[in-house]
Amino acid sequence: MPTRPTASLLLDNPTISKTLDDLASSHTIERIWTRDHTLWKSSPTEIDNRLGWLTVLDHMQDGLTELRSFAKAAREARITDVVLLGMGGSSLGPEVLRCTFGSAKGFPKLWVLDSTVPGWVRQVTKAIQPARTLFLVASKSGGTIEVMSLFAHFWELVRRTKGNRGGAQFVAITDPGTGLEQLARERGFWRTFTNQPDIGGRYSVLSYFGLVPAALLGLDVGKLLSRALTMRESCRNTSSPKDNPGAALGGMMAAMAMAGRDKVTLLTSPALNSFGLWVEQLLAESTGKEGTGIVPVAGEPLASPTAYGADRLFVALRLKGDRNAALDRSIIALQRAGHPVFRLNLADRYDLGGEFFRWEFATAVAGHALGIHPFDQPNVQESKDNTARVLKDVETQGRFPSLPMLTPKQALTQLLEQAAPNRYLAMLAYTTPSPQLDASIRALRKAVMLRHHIATTAGYGPRYLHSTGQLHKGGPNSGLFLEFVDGMKPDVPVPEKFYSFGTLAQAQAVGDLQSLQTHQRPAVRIALGPNPVRTIRSLIAMLTPAKAGRRKPAAKKRPLPKRRTHR
Repeated sequence: MPTRPTASLLLDNPTISKTLDDLASSHTIERIWTRDHTLWKSSPTEIDNRLGWLTVLDHMQDGLTELRSFAKAAREARITDVVLLGMGGSSLGPEVLRCTFGSAKGFPKLWVLDSTVPGWVRQVTKAIQPARTLFLVASKSGGTIEVMSLFAHFWELVRRTKGNRGGAQFVAITDPGTGLEQLARERGFWRTFTNQPDIGGRYSVLSYFGLVPAALLGLDVGKLLSRALTMRESCRNTSSPKDNPGAALGGMMAAMAMAGRDKVTLLTSPALNSFGLWVEQLLAESTGKEGTGIVPVAGEPLASPTAYGADRLFVALRLKGDRNAALDRSIIALQRAGHPVFRLNLADRYDLGGEFFRWEFATAVAGHALGIHPFDQPNVQESKDNTARVLKDVETQGRFPSLPMLTPKQALTQLLEQAAPNRYLAMLAYTTPSPQLDASIRALRKAVMLRHHIATTAGYGPRYLHSTGQLHKGGPNSGLFLEFVDGMKPDVPVPEKFYSFGTLAQAQAVGDLQSLQTHQRPAVRIALGPNPVRTIRSLIAMLTPAKAGRRKPAAKKRPLPKRRTHR
């Protein structure tokens, strides 16, 4: 059974209680289950055809045998690697499952490639054995530029590989009637998993988009679904929003956001760190519009309570049996300092199935309480259009538009001069991840927190364009945006296109920067140079007060010579 929040006293906060009472009086829970679109907007557009996540679990239960037999067939085909080519809702759920569970013994390794940065593409290309790799081409629309560019690259790689099995090494996951579905037929893909079409990408983790990769990892998909089904039944509870796990979380987040605590900060046990990637997209893309929204803060380093402003709501996900000492200390310290902390307990990793559904339901509830449409994403299309425009300029003019050139220190100084209570700093990195780079970005986030007491977020581009990008442009104008871009060298061509992966990534970075500036968002760009880690460390040094040097021990005084006594 889903566990009740141990911080349930937080739900008795007068601000939250009023919002929960409002949810009860408007019959929010009942209206969600009857698919009443007027709960959110008078027009049914992108609501009527986006509520399939409420019932997709039943369809997936029916498809369990199919998923298991497919995973078994992949093992029998001696597949050693699975590369998922997807963006946003097609990739972030599988990435959480990959990081949280890993591959079961005897099952292939999963790579989630949701980037056009050539270093990242090259890294995955070098790591796999092409002839023994299965490629999952995952796209709801079936035509996302990143996914189709990646497909072209790996199709060509397989074609040139000795022992390749052609289309039999590719699997499509898409909606019915898409260009990807047709491509799969034409190229002879091994399988096409046609997803239920009335599910938005960010609500699709418990559909084929999440469960096909889960099955290939060797997860017990039946157990994952069972936990989700149990949570779904609990979210049908109409006796009181306080007793409904999804409604309680959604009402609390909305109430706190309207009261000024709009930075929902996730604290997690170490094994659950990646869960924030999925929550970021769900909350940011669903609520970040019409000048309002919830700002999800995930992966931020732990700090003392004094580092946090009064704009935070903390949600802690604690996994039983994990290394929880640091998390537990932080929870106690934050509560003692008066910060609101809502704690969720997970008995084991499969409880993530329940959490996926809880947070989906909570986001739908929060959307109603905030008065916004939680199922559209108007500014995501804007970013796609900007990328297309920049690419067109490059094709016709042979160059990118000129941008202001500042040194890294000048750019960060200019941006942080605007730091103030309720603001947040978003770091947007168009580069190849590495443990060293991740560590330097975390250290920079902590330095900003300690110096300016503002929230920080971090995301890799272009992944974040399909996640927090909607919030950045459509949400509250409280963000400060720091874009990091590497040199994209050596580059990787995109077969049969005039542009390379480096050109595409640069176009996405330029287009997004221009879009942020059009929306009057403070945004600067930093060239990472040949050594990205060193560049970021120089910014950390700029923010970190020089430590007073240790005082040298005083030199020993030589004993004075004895006075001679004159007789």
